[in-house]
Amino acid sequence: MPDLMEETSTVGADLRALRKARGLTLEDMAEALGKSVGWLSQVERDISHPTMQDLEAMAALLEVPRSLLFVSQNAPEAERGRVVRAANRRAVGEREGGLVEELLSPDLTDDFEVIHSTFLPGSARIEPVRRPTQELGYLVSGRLDVWIGGQKFVVASGDAFRIRDQAFRWANPYEDPAIAVWVIAPPVY
Repeated sequence: MPDLMEETSTVGADLRALRKARGLTLEDMAEALGKSVGWLSQVERDISHPTMQDLEAMAALLEVPRSLLFVSQNAPEAERGRVVRAANRRAVGEREGGLVEELLSPDLTDDFEVIHSTFLPGSARIEPVRRPTQELGYLVSGRLDVWIGGQKFVVASGDAFRIRDQAFRWANPYEDPAIAVWVIAPPVY
């Protein structure tokens, strides 16, 4: 029997997880990319390999950075799908507004994802965002202002907070970066 971890630590498995998280069928995505359903199915099963241009189009369609679609091959084979070294984290998010996010999860195939977020001093998300998720944030260091459902909370190192399908925004008006670990279900990246 094949090792499930080895099967899921592929570009194809990540693409399938992202497509499903966006509520897209194979047909929807293939049509949007101008490709056949068969080709896309083969890509998701790692039988066919997309070109850089294909990966760019898929990343744009799925609204993720292209770098998210690259599984690190630098890790020893025994670690792939199991261990994520700090140097091999994949960038996620837009990297706008002073927020730097990296994927801590080995791939995108679980029912949740874990994100390492660095909120740079003076950064803020002004417009609230609402996602159909459950999220837990744990502040590793620094301080962060978080508005959940319109209510403001100041969280500090060691504090945690939960967001359940609610509008939220954040700001770091402080002098030091705020570093958080987020668990998000279902995955959004």
